Amino acid sequence: METYLRMVDLPYQNYFDGKLSPQGKMPWIEYNQEQVCGSEFIIDFLEERLGVSLNKSLTAQEKAVSRAVTKMVEEHFYWTIAYCQWVDNLEETQKMLAVSGPLSDLLKWILSHLTGGIVKREMYGHGIGRFSKEEVYALMEKDMRTLATLLGDKKYLMGSKLSTVDAAVFSHLAPAMWTLPGTRPEQLIKGELINLAMYCERIRRRFWPEWFVDLEDFCYSDSTEGSDSPSKLPDLGLYSGSDTFQDCTQSHSLHTHTPQEPPSPGSDPTGHSLYDSDMDTECSEMDQLKC
Repeated sequence: METYLRMVDLPYQNYFDGKLSPQGKMPWIEYNQEQVCGSEFIIDFLEERLGVSLNKSLTAQEKAVSRAVTKMVEEHFYWTIAYCQWVDNLEETQKMLAVSGPLSDLLKWILSHLTGGIVKREMYGHGIGRFSKEEVYALMEKDMRTLATLLGDKKYLMGSKLSTVDAAVFSHLAPAMWTLPGTRPEQLIKGELINLAMYCERIRRRFWPEWFVDLEDFCYSDSTEGSDSPSKLPDLGLYSGSDTFQDCTQSHSLHTHTPQEPPSPGSDPTGHSLYDSDMDTECSEMDQLKC
């Protein structure tokens, strides 16, 4: 949801108090004392009230495909990633939790195991949790390969311009890119399905420039092949910026930072440049959304 708000250039303020919506769900927003919950309803609400839309240029058929892909990642792929993070790799996830204080280790253990138990219970109710580990990962891989095939060598899922589906897909692929080291989804996205990795980085550097991404995040070491060193991926001109969002009451700027100049030209196997000039050539899209 937060990625979508950045994509349509709407100012917002986060509250991390754990409060759920009246329906007991997250995410939810409050706008002029009116509460709306659920990503799809929130997006519909903002489009109607504020006139913002990422799908104006899509045909009816493209909108239908966009919705189908969104539901695949939200209602199916989501659970496979949740399984990987909160069930199969619980100990590693526990280490990443941002908890401080003298009892931080105990609190991390309690929080991670409580969340893991909730995820397993919800997965069982959904139905996907009734499958074996191997079957869950097989379903996850099918979803990731489907996304990679749909993306192809395009910048975004529906073509050269952003659409709402990109916010959903990016948010579900981000854990595979940055918070699940050594897992099967990371192996896929940083290896065989490298176009998904470039897609994630393209969106990250445009809408989340304050995230610091080390170049080591773009390598994967496959110990099963006896390799002495990880396989480095091409330099994508990564950069970090921590001063992009100055105030929660102001609209965040998408045009302040530009990627560092890469040391040498590069291209992916399809011949397309890895150094897309997203930050410079597409900034006018945000202005068009406000028309």
